[in-house]
Amino acid sequence: MFHRARAEFVYEEPLADILHGLKYRADFSTLPVLAELIRPLQGQLSLDLESDRVVPVPLHRKRLMDRGFNQSLLLAELFFPESRGVILPQTLLRVRHTPPQTTLDGVARRKNLAGAFAVSRPRSIRGRRVFLVDDVLTTGTTVNECARVLLAAGVSAVEVVTVARVA
Repeated sequence: MFHRARAEFVYEEPLADILHGLKYRADFSTLPVLAELIRPLQGQLSLDLESDRVVPVPLHRKRLMDRGFNQSLLLAELFFPESRGVILPQTLLRVRHTPPQTTLDGVARRKNLAGAFAVSRPRSIRGRRVFLVDDVLTTGTTVNECARVLLAAGVSAVEVVTVARVA
């Protein structure tokens, strides 16, 4: 569903521990390190502030309340530091609470995420290219489902940006 995916690294140590620390231990001390690591990828992301938008992969409100933050939003702010006005964290919503994807295979992941996302503000993204930001691209199930929903809402293209991808 998405048009292109970019990741600066393969998901392996020590980066896996850095991302895990941010996501599950709220280790915000990793943010400056991540900012430096992704700097080379920033130069490849040609964001047009007039027409493009940045959308972080959302957490369900229950998980957001438990965790206290959305790591994808923090990463979107790192990838696009001069573009906070075009980062739209409330546009794509996770409307159904789902078990974590980490323990599921590909078929179970797709079934788990079916109907889990919705667009709350279609006018803010209609006809625009969207950079969809997440931490790790594993099987592509999450970003594909997000892209499907965004495209159905009228987005012209979805480009996925992650710190890492599973090899």
